[in-house]
Amino acid sequence: MNANRSRDVYIDRMHRVTEHIDQHLDQFLDLESLAEVAHFSPFHFHRLFSALMGETLGAYLRRRRCEVAATRLLAQPRLSVLQIALGVGFGSAEAFTHAFAARFGCSPTTWRLRLAAERAAISNPDQANGKPDQAEGWQTRNNDVPRLQAETPMKVEIVERQPTPIAYLRHVGPYGEPIGIFWQAQVYPWMVTNGLIGQPRYGISHDDPRVTAQEQCRYDAGCELPDDALVGGNAHRTTIPGGKYAALSFKGMVADFEPAWDKLLREWLPSSGLQLDNRPMFEYYPTDSTYDPATGVLECKLCVPVMPL
Repeated sequence: MNANRSRDVYIDRMHRVTEHIDQHLDQFLDLESLAEVAHFSPFHFHRLFSALMGETLGAYLRRRRCEVAATRLLAQPRLSVLQIALGVGFGSAEAFTHAFAARFGCSPTTWRLRLAAERAAISNPDQANGKPDQAEGWQTRNNDVPRLQAETPMKVEIVERQPTPIAYLRHVGPYGEPIGIFWQAQVYPWMVTNGLIGQPRYGISHDDPRVTAQEQCRYDAGCELPDDALVGGNAHRTTIPGGKYAALSFKGMVADFEPAWDKLLREWLPSSGLQLDNRPMFEYYPTDSTYDPATGVLECKLCVPVMPL
């Protein structure tokens, strides 16, 4: 096995581990069980994870639990802080509060109340005008400020999806325009080389850029695979889990993705009677989806995994 192929195997195994972590955040995750997912010995896995991921396994687990909790605090106001803490693997509200404050510089309750104040200011601008501190919003330690737009009706459908095998390439870094460049410069040539043009496509956002540092945000761009497909070019494989998803039809430019996701998560979801689970959110591009290179306008469905509240 050559050096490049060997490194691809290592990276693929780390992708499996981080995928397993995200889908099992509510469970006890220890070194031994995660090493087994990676097919490494615990002794070597601990060191390899730090070398390839840039942070220790313990630090990564704490960060992901806090970041997922931060998103849920905003998207699921009906859930108590304790419910959210248990849902991402903390054993108590006290342990969660301590870790959350270390990550974001405020308590989970303060994080949620500040968002509620901003929502109230948008709903009642006259009142906000009389309270400058309320109108100005708020800041966190990382300047990750959830900014809400005025609420408008949304057309969201609940769909049942089957598990879907895909091959994908990964981008690590800021979302937005760099993602468009990633698709054009790397993903499209890879699709051409591997005969994947015409296959349904997916864009999987593993992180919330409002709460995760830009340089740590992960995005997978991939295609559905025929059963007999052999795909090269540093690609990895995974299966998008089946189940219920809330799907919003999207038409716009790359810059419009973040406001659309915000509206879906922070306006529609809290009123839906549903809640997020641990499956990934993704963009789904059916075979008949369109893209206008002259304007940059594209079509897709924004899919959020949901379960009963």
